[in-house]
Amino acid sequence: MIEVDSLAAVRAGNRILDAVTLAVAEGTVTTLVGPSGGGKSTLLRCLNGLETFAAGRVMIAGHQLVAGDHPPRALERVRRDVGMVFQGFNLFPHLSAIDNVTLAPRIVRGVPPSEARGRGLKLLDRVGLARFADARPATLSGGQQQRVAIARSLAMEPRVMLFDEPTSALDPQMSAEVLDVIVELARGGQTMVVVTHDHGFARRAATQVVELVAGRVHRAGPPAEILTAAGR
Repeated sequence: MIEVDSLAAVRAGNRILDAVTLAVAEGTVTTLVGPSGGGKSTLLRCLNGLETFAAGRVMIAGHQLVAGDHPPRALERVRRDVGMVFQGFNLFPHLSAIDNVTLAPRIVRGVPPSEARGRGLKLLDRVGLARFADARPATLSGGQQQRVAIARSLAMEPRVMLFDEPTSALDPQMSAEVLDVIVELARGGQTMVVVTHDHGFARRAATQVVELVAGRVHRAGPPAEILTAAGR
C-alpha cells in the first residue's frame, strides 16, 4: 500500500530525512517512533504531499509522489485516498459534529446531503459519538473532538489513514478513548501509519514499528523486537 524509496528532505539547509526506505502492507498498522526531531512527522507529511522532498519517491494507495513540487492534480488524487488526523483537531468551530464529518464528501465527492448525513451518523456511532452529532466542537472534550476528526477522515473512505501524534494534546483518559478507536480501526483492516510516543499503544496495535533517529531508519520490525531492543 505504501512504498518509500530513498526519501530525503531538507529544511533550512538541514537534512531532516536521510535515505528513508520502508514499506507498509495493505491492512497493516505501522507506528513511527523515536526521539523528538527524528523526522517522524516530516515523513508522515511527505506521504500525503503536505511537504515536498529533495530526493526519493513515495508510492501510496496507487499514487506516486516524486522529489520537487507536487502538481495540484497529483495532490488531489492522493488526498482522496489518504486521510490524515493531526495533533490539533482542526474542526470547523461554527459547524456541528455531523456537518464537520459530511462537508468533504458533499463538496469533494458530490455525495447527496441525505446520503452523506446517513453515512456520517454511522461513522460518529463507530467512534462512540452518535448522540453528539449536532454538538458544536466547543461543547466537546478534546478526546471527543479528536474522535470527530477521525470520523471526518473516514468519511472520505480513505485507503490509508495517517495519524500525527493524535493524543499528544490530550490527558490520559482522553488519550485512551482515541487510542481505543484507532485499535478498532486496526482490527477492521484499515491501513494506517501512526506517529506516536505511546509505546504501549505501539505494542497493542502495530504490525510493524519503525524507529527514526536523526532522519534515518534506525530499526524496523515487529513491536516486540523493536521496542524490546530499544529498552521500552
